[in-house]
Amino acid sequence: MALILGLILAGGLGRRMGGVDKTLLPLGGRPLLARIAERVAPQCPAGLALSANGDPGRFVGVFDGPVLPDPVPGAVGPLAGILAGLDHGAGLPGVTHVLSVPGDAPFLPEDLVARLAASPGAGPIAVAASGGREHYTAALWPVALRDDLRAWLASGERRVGGFIARQGARVVEWPVAPVDPFLNLNAPEDVSRAEAWLGA
Repeated sequence: MALILGLILAGGLGRRMGGVDKTLLPLGGRPLLARIAERVAPQCPAGLALSANGDPGRFVGVFDGPVLPDPVPGAVGPLAGILAGLDHGAGLPGVTHVLSVPGDAPFLPEDLVARLAASPGAGPIAVAASGGREHYTAALWPVALRDDLRAWLASGERRVGGFIARQGARVVEWPVAPVDPFLNLNAPEDVSRAEAWLGA
């Protein structure tokens, strides 16, 4: 049986938000990171980790799990954060998989792990989708892929979708009503939409 570590990806530069840490933005009076952790933690028996570079002290009081910097230099994107999570998971007793989720998606489904883990098919990676679009950073990754991923990054590759296509994936679709559970808050207008939905 899979033992799953949750990984919140917070390594983005937040350019459309003025370069701020999106995970620390308030939503409904609480930091976005706290809302995401609250949704994901019950689904991940091995706990949660946060993928983020820079001073981990900025998350004190908001997130109490380990903060993992990228294990490869150069701000190469979310695959570096996923590799950090796989490496961390490999050092924890019994952990077989890492669930990655974006750090700017406050409405993640409460059945995310259950449906990804139970999805049929041969691909080792299970990827969430909604509205006909695959969400590569909302996925379930076997820890056993970490050496393949490290080699992929060392070769100069950066594309999350490229690595997933190479390994093979099972895709699980979620409905987008009443709200897309994978809605990303990329810009101020997205935050306004999320606040309105929370208020409703």
